[in-house]
Amino acid sequence: MTDPVLLAYALSGPEAGAPLQGADIDRCLREETLGWVHLSADHEATPDWIASHMPYLDETVTEALTQTMTRSRASRIGKGVLAVLRGINFNEGRDPEDMVAIRIWAEPERIVTLSRQRVRALEDIAEVITAGQGPETVGEFLAMLAERLNARLEPLIVDLDIETDSLESLVIRRPDQNLRHRIVAMRLQVIELRRHSSPQREALERLEGEDIDFFDEGDRRRMREAREKLTRLVENLDEMKDSLAVLREELSGQLSDRLNRHMYILSILTAIFLPLGFFTGLLGINVGGLPGASHPWAFWIVSLGLVGVLVLQLAILRRARWL
Repeated sequence: MTDPVLLAYALSGPEAGAPLQGADIDRCLREETLGWVHLSADHEATPDWIASHMPYLDETVTEALTQTMTRSRASRIGKGVLAVLRGINFNEGRDPEDMVAIRIWAEPERIVTLSRQRVRALEDIAEVITAGQGPETVGEFLAMLAERLNARLEPLIVDLDIETDSLESLVIRRPDQNLRHRIVAMRLQVIELRRHSSPQREALERLEGEDIDFFDEGDRRRMREAREKLTRLVENLDEMKDSLAVLREELSGQLSDRLNRHMYILSILTAIFLPLGFFTGLLGINVGGLPGASHPWAFWIVSLGLVGVLVLQLAILRRARWL
């Protein structure tokens, strides 16, 4: 059976910053030094790994760490903290807004995280740890994770905001049916991002406000700043959602006005040529007795009569303000 451990580091003590493997992981988790282990949540050996290394955990905590569907949240359980946060999905073939869940169990001596897909924010932290500048406490780790998740989320929202502004000018200057598909796709993307980001803001607020022993004032201040930044990002998503809804209505209105204008022109042309077609059809029937059939000037007389009918129609339409 393969190992479910993806990343493992010592965060404090003489081995701080060193990657851990095998028995070193067990030893680090048993001692008072702080260690971080990242597991594959969908690995078949993960439940057994949790049961063997943290047998004291309640079944509900183990289930929360390994369940498939989850939402962002945070709660204090005994001396530890159970949290679920989400990060932008940069995995190949995935949509960025399909955010990856990071399940976290944190205690004063150990941090265990789980995810079903690759998480760039955790890899960023691993690089910082390897460089010797990693977090040394649980509070620092969680604050850094919240900051890294925001740092990955912000550029995507900025790009969406820029694209929304460009769509505004396109809708006003060159309304096109293809723009409707872009607007709908962007609105769905914004809705999905907000659906995940809003609960995460509440989770960060819980982490900031809970009376957690391993959180000092500096950790709470960093968590507060991360929450404030996420709040601004969520507000931007709300504004984009409303703007895209207005753009869709504006585009639908312009396309409807264009269609109505075209139908109006066709109606005018039909109203003009219908009587003319009636007269020409009547005079073109193949029966005897048509007046002027043998008169040399009959064609020109009929043509002048049709021109007169056309002038009369135009006058009537103009008087009725249809033209």
